Parts: sequence; structure tokens; C-alpha cells
Amino acid sequence: MSMLTPPGMGGKYRVTGAAYPRMSRPRRRRRIVLTVLGAVVGLALLGYGTLQLMNVFRGGSGKPVAAGKDCATPKPRAGAAAAATPAAKPAVALPQPGQITVNVYNATPRAGLAKAVADELKKRGFTIANVGNAPADFDKKVPGTGILLGSPKTDKAAFSVLGTQLEGDTQQTDARDGADIDLILGDAFKELSPKETADKELYLLANPQPAPAKTC
Repeated sequence: MSMLTPPGMGGKYRVTGAAYPRMSRPRRRRRIVLTVLGAVVGLALLGYGTLQLMNVFRGGSGKPVAAGKDCATPKPRAGAAAAATPAAKPAVALPQPGQITVNVYNATPRAGLAKAVADELKKRGFTIANVGNAPADFDKKVPGTGILLGSPKTDKAAFSVLGTQLEGDTQQTDARDGADIDLILGDAFKELSPKETADKELYLLANPQPAPAKTC
């Protein structure tokens, strides 16, 4: 009977073979791997936290800003500081409505249109000369809102001032010598622009607005 046979078994059960349980020390490889991974994660978190803290003190977001070609920082001019905002353009000298003589002609089948428009322009300060039907070259031949017809020598600003009173007009010139301007009303004409709208356009003509500054 073997010494490993439990008492009372009478030798019926025996432990055979050369294998038997052995006690060994637990392996430390897993513990080492976990320790290394923990150290790496800790260093990464520490580095990220340090970077965020630096960005807070610098006042930046940490993201690089790509500057476009049109938004490059200009070099400061010697002896003068760069302007922070675009300078406003100087006011443009425009002729007053009373300095513009207007002939109002009706090229439409609507009776009394020329007189009604002439009366309204007179209220707005324009000097009115001739009022009546359009010449044969234009009668019933103006599909648009109207035509401003004047001499090639007429001040272009006068065309612009009169043009604020109606939308969609076109400008033409003829062989006249005077500075008067014909307003030939066409089929698409309904009414003059509201006085408030015309006054606003006049103000913008006299006071050009600076172009908006580019932003990066």
C-alpha cells in the first residue's frame, strides 16, 4: 500500500503515475505589463494636461490658423501706423435737383402720364421744361421703364441724380448741345421711386461707403 493511499481504502485506490501537483511561484509577467501600460497612459495624460494648461495661459485654442494669401499680415509702413479700419471715401459733389433741367415725354398709350410725372419731379426739386408725347423715334417703342436722353457733354452725375427717381432706366445720348435731359417714359413704367428711397440713393451717391474689410 502506498503512503498516498487514504486510510480505509484497503489499497483499492492508488495514485499511480509520475505526475503529481507541484506548487510554483505566481508569474510576474502580467504584473509587469500592466505596470508599463499604466505608466505610459499616465505620461500621456500628464502631457495632454500640460499642453492644455499652456494653451489657457497663452489664450489660444491650440488649433493652428491657416492664413490665406489675401489675409496676409501687411508689413507696417515706416513712420506711420497702419489704419485699423478702411478710410471712408470723400463725399462726391453732385448737382442739386434744381440744377437739372428735365423734359418729360410719354412714349406709352397712357394719357396724362407725362404731366403727372413732371409734377412729381417738380415737387422733388427738379427744373421741368417740356412735357408731352415722345418724339416719333421713341413713341410706343420703349418697352422698358424709361430712357434718360442727353448730350454727350452732359455731366454724368446729372444722369445719376435723375436716375435715382426711377428703377430700370437706361441712358442714351444724342446730338443736342444743351445740358437738359429727356426722361422718356416706357411701357414698363408704373410710378417714380418713393421719395424716401430716392433720397437714400442720393445720399449713397454723395457718400460712397468703404468696402468691408476682409476677415480671415
